[in-house]
Amino acid sequence: MKNVSEVASKLKENIEKVIVGKSDEIELVILSLFCGGHILLEDVPGTGKTTLARAIAKSIELDYKRIQFTPDLLPMDLTGINYYNQKQQEFIFRNGPVFTNILLADEINRATPRTQSSLLECMQEGQVSIDGVTHQLEMPFIVIATQNPIETQGTFPLPEAQLDRFFIMLSLGYPHANDEKDLLSRIEGSHPIDSITSVISKQELLDVQDQVKKVLVSDAVRQYIVDIVNATREHSSIRLGASPRGSIALMQASQGLAAINGREFVLPDDVKKMSANVLAHRIICSGFSSSQQKDNSADIIADILDTVPAPI
Repeated sequence: MKNVSEVASKLKENIEKVIVGKSDEIELVILSLFCGGHILLEDVPGTGKTTLARAIAKSIELDYKRIQFTPDLLPMDLTGINYYNQKQQEFIFRNGPVFTNILLADEINRATPRTQSSLLECMQEGQVSIDGVTHQLEMPFIVIATQNPIETQGTFPLPEAQLDRFFIMLSLGYPHANDEKDLLSRIEGSHPIDSITSVISKQELLDVQDQVKKVLVSDAVRQYIVDIVNATREHSSIRLGASPRGSIALMQASQGLAAINGREFVLPDDVKKMSANVLAHRIICSGFSSSQQKDNSADIIADILDTVPAPI
């Protein structure tokens, strides 16, 4: 898996020209790309969510589109529309923004549930069905969505069904003082994102995704993953546990982490490291408001990891 590790290093180095002091978060985003998974970035305004998504898109030779989600955004504004061409006297399909490789869904929780749900088929099956006709999306297709957790008035929280489609969910958080000072120095004169260029091609990304799928997962490690996910369904503080899609995502994330670290097999430590980012947004805790769910979910996942024995 040397090639995967080298590609990850190139991407990370390029993105860190723009995003300062967020090495672990950048690695998680790259890992998700290598697994072909969708990414949900949740944080307060101004912490670099959109900038990170743009830096990723500019670092890879892929088609990239951004759409700002608003309450008046319609499903057809995302997926496309059949319009009548009077000159040709026939209906013609016009592609929407989802027909791309990387889609930045900015402030996804500001759109209505109807518009949010129009992404479900795209994210899960890589296709769009309009007026009874199915249109395939070009691979890779990856959604990078951002949302602001502190403003609830006038927003529409993502339903559990859509949260489950996101491979990982993470927050950037505020930078440390020294990193913020470095950031100010970098943007003096011009923003560094304007100068970065792509460092890997579309075919390189597809090749890396194929290599990640070939990382060995032993029967003992698969059982460990199943035990962790089953524990989320039986925990007294969890009202709704992770689905089998969560089990699949946790295995794929563990494969991605192993590949990035240059290994051809998954260790139990890989599973432990990825569990919170993959599973925390897929569970619903009992007796907590939506604003408390995130931190409490991570704590419960940590508690489960302490109680479920890892294979030796």
